[in-house]
Amino acid sequence: MLINANKMLIIAIFAFVITFILTYTLTKFLISYLKKINRIVKDYHKPGEVKVPMPGGPALVIPIIIVEIMVYIFTQDIRILSLIFTIMIVFIIGIIDDLYILSGILKPTLLILGGLPIIILKTYNPYLTFPLFGTVRLTIIYPILILIAITITSNTINSIDVLNGAVSGFLIIATVPIMFALILKADYIAITFTLPLLASLLAFYKYHRYPSRIFPGDSGSLSIGAIYGALTILGSVEVVGVIALLPAILNSFLFLTSVKRLVEHREIKARPTILLEDYRIAASKDISAPITLIRLILADGPLSESEIVKEIFKLAIFTAILASITAYITWGL
Repeated sequence: MLINANKMLIIAIFAFVITFILTYTLTKFLISYLKKINRIVKDYHKPGEVKVPMPGGPALVIPIIIVEIMVYIFTQDIRILSLIFTIMIVFIIGIIDDLYILSGILKPTLLILGGLPIIILKTYNPYLTFPLFGTVRLTIIYPILILIAITITSNTINSIDVLNGAVSGFLIIATVPIMFALILKADYIAITFTLPLLASLLAFYKYHRYPSRIFPGDSGSLSIGAIYGALTILGSVEVVGVIALLPAILNSFLFLTSVKRLVEHREIKARPTILLEDYRIAASKDISAPITLIRLILADGPLSESEIVKEIFKLAIFTAILASITAYITWGL
């Protein structure tokens, strides 16, 4: 379906505004509802017995699904249909994980299913574009990479959901170079179906930032990670997406290489950080504790929770700039 630029702009504005309003409203409702049914968890980095509602995933994800369906109705772009099914699959897995806690092996195995809609509906481009080097054809291996990519981005984003506002703020920053790359490519439909993720994250961050009033849970962090991965594939901006995500990828790599097996974070006995009496966070000196990005940040000494999150955001901004430069070299010159 061909849509002129003016109508596409209206649809894009509509998608952003409606998603933001829905997420903002639903998050506020969910905070109250989760407290009422006692779905709360302890915030270990705060003095006293601070309890925070969880999971906030439905408030993050459901508005995105609703608006993506609307955008699909307007545009009839089949890429959006595959995105919707991917979101639904990973969101269901996340909800199950929030309620029953899936094992460190079962969860990533199930997440492989998230890439199937993109493969079945053939909404991917097997030509991978690299800056300076040009395009590489990966016809046979690319479908396999899709399955791996959705699993990796889901778990990678999930792995940095350990401090107030970290995961939502980080992904807001990482989504900006994706938008920039799509603008350079003049893929206006892809820009439009990327905007709901950015809008939902911005609305949710209002309640998730320090001090958090709600946690996204695995239904939130796994889903937004999968959405991010799917968007880079559907928009054919994979290299830009990987560069923007480097701090989170480094965190996952450090964790896996130090633990040497797939394991749920809640199963780790030796924590990578310790909480001091003044409620600053310090790196653990236990050699059996896993190495993480936060542990590296704390190598020079203890920091408060909000200070650590700021350091994570600095890294995210740095890699987002690198990703944007990559996008410009690839499509802007």
